[in-house]
Amino acid sequence: MCAMTATAWGKEDTMKRAQALFQPVPAKPPALKGNPATPAKVELGKMLYFDPRLSSSQLISCNTCHNVGLAGIDLQETSIGHGWQKGPRNAPTVLNAVFNIAQFWDGRAEDLKAQAKGPVQASVEMNNTPEHAVQTLESIPGYVELFRKAFPKQQNPVTFDNMAKAIEVFEATLLTPDSPFDLYLKGKKKALSTKQEKGLALFMDKGCVACHSGLNVGGSGYFPFGVVEAPSAEIRPAADTGRFKVTNTSKDNYVFRSPSLRNVALTAPYFHSGKVWSLKEAVTVMGTSQLGVKINEAEADDITAFLVTLNGKQPKVEHPILPPGSGSTPQPITK
Repeated sequence: MCAMTATAWGKEDTMKRAQALFQPVPAKPPALKGNPATPAKVELGKMLYFDPRLSSSQLISCNTCHNVGLAGIDLQETSIGHGWQKGPRNAPTVLNAVFNIAQFWDGRAEDLKAQAKGPVQASVEMNNTPEHAVQTLESIPGYVELFRKAFPKQQNPVTFDNMAKAIEVFEATLLTPDSPFDLYLKGKKKALSTKQEKGLALFMDKGCVACHSGLNVGGSGYFPFGVVEAPSAEIRPAADTGRFKVTNTSKDNYVFRSPSLRNVALTAPYFHSGKVWSLKEAVTVMGTSQLGVKINEAEADDITAFLVTLNGKQPKVEHPILPPGSGSTPQPITK
């Protein structure tokens, strides 16, 4: 949510206004630039997503911090990584992440492929190297065959880049269509209760849509956190300057990619610090910090009720049986 005055919508009804600002989540994933999906690639990506052997300790998988059974998050303020280290930021949901303008809170990864490479190499997360990850995958006969099927035109398909491509096509399938709000956008007025529709109107009138609109109800741009008033140092730690660390440009100080609000009622805690556990409290914080308005109790209740309607059908993912290692598979590194 960003500071802006309430838009003059005239006498248009709430549904028409919403249809002009938002789009429903599609049932099928979008085409990925330079990385066409195939069943073999999706299956390989699913296995890699769940495989902790991509971490040096062989304890941490992508699913550890982005649990598909928990709306794509880990229920931690900040994720726990290698050697029980605490990461610096809250783990964003992986669900519908393919529709974000970029990945990570600071947008340092341009797409899901780039994002998949980051945690594997981060010392505070999976603490691995591309070379060691490839060595591990090459030592597992089942993976060698799966990579060949997923990348049939390549002579040596087991590469770090192909690992990321496979994970990307799998993550792109993690969509949550048919939320009550999606049904409403498609013309089913009764999909929202009177209270929820009132909350939607407030969400638009207060100016929340300046940063949270479009298909993902956010995730489409970068905005300063604390437009009108800086939130508390606990919620916005002074040391985390956001996108400034990526661009080294002063205008990006405390600027973050707006999060998608899809399934937001399921993805507490909130903000990059993970310090707010109540969705209603998050709404009031944004009102003060971003909009410069005090959202009263009744308004916060209504907006929160609307946000619950963004919960879509969660993807049902069967945990794969992972291929066994061999005598040459590296042992876990725990230090």
